[in-house]
Amino acid sequence: MIQPGNVFKDNLAQLPSIEGIERIDLVDGKGAVVSSIENKPGKQGSLAVYAYLQQTFGTLDAKAAEHGLAVFAEHTADARNRPGAHPNVDRLLEIVAGGEALRIDVIR
Repeated sequence: MIQPGNVFKDNLAQLPSIEGIERIDLVDGKGAVVSSIENKPGKQGSLAVYAYLQQTFGTLDAKAAEHGLAVFAEHTADARNRPGAHPNVDRLLEIVAGGEALRIDVIR
């Protein structure tokens, strides 16, 4: 597990490669895909964080979400100030606040 710092770019450099990952599906307790993060520009940072959380925690529960918020660093503060600007950070905030844990499926 990495020790996240205050800069997202530096944290991202410590995460495993996302090469070979097509997308990540986030699945609720009923088996429904509630969101997908594709491996494309503008989404690759989030994809790397969620893939790392899956490897490290196995599921997206409050503990994993809390760590994910630390990894997102300055984007977490921005997401708190501008809801909707960072949907993949917003999701972690929701889970930390008591939202349903999600399964993370890595699609290669």
